[in-house]
Amino acid sequence: MSAHAPDGQAPGEQPGHAADPVELTRRWLQRAVIGLNLCPFAKAVLAKDQVRFVLSDATTSEALLEQLAEELVHLREVPAAATDTTLIIHPQVLQDFLDYNDFLENADAAVQALDLEGVIQVASFHPDYQFAGTGFDDVENFTNRAPFPILHLLREASVSRAVDAFPDADAIIDRNIDTVTKLGAEGWHRLLSGADADADPGADAATDHSDRA
Repeated sequence: MSAHAPDGQAPGEQPGHAADPVELTRRWLQRAVIGLNLCPFAKAVLAKDQVRFVLSDATTSEALLEQLAEELVHLREVPAAATDTTLIIHPQVLQDFLDYNDFLENADAAVQALDLEGVIQVASFHPDYQFAGTGFDDVENFTNRAPFPILHLLREASVSRAVDAFPDADAIIDRNIDTVTKLGAEGWHRLLSGADADADPGADAATDHSDRA
């Protein structure tokens, strides 16, 4: 997945093809996160239609923060059987990774302000995601790279249950780095573009459960 797609074009999308951020995010989730088993817990909630996809129209960090608070409240109020996790996709704001990384402090503050610490956590994905101590082009950064900036809202209880059910949860990070390293940058790009022959043929057929903000 290229972190530097031309203006108006999502990473992995063919030039001149109009990109739907929700569908591209769903494709990333299906082909990379689930297809490469980067998150062993993701397949079940997607299959049960418990993933809420929210396409934000926010163009400022302040507007995004307001929407984040709304979605935190929504996740708190609805049962997990209806929505277990929420992906807020925000293509128009925080495209710069350093700005996005700084915003995560505000996201954590919103969780605390709503008295949701220990109840909901915010995970982070970004086209230019870069772990501390890595080079920009290091393949291990791909484990947290997505077609668009995303705030991923997770129920702590669901995370705990998933971790308890997984025999070696602590090894997931190391295994993921090994997986993307073996795949390589070219293989990653091919996977998300659909050029990889091993891509799941049913990847784009999942039930839609999205909300355009």
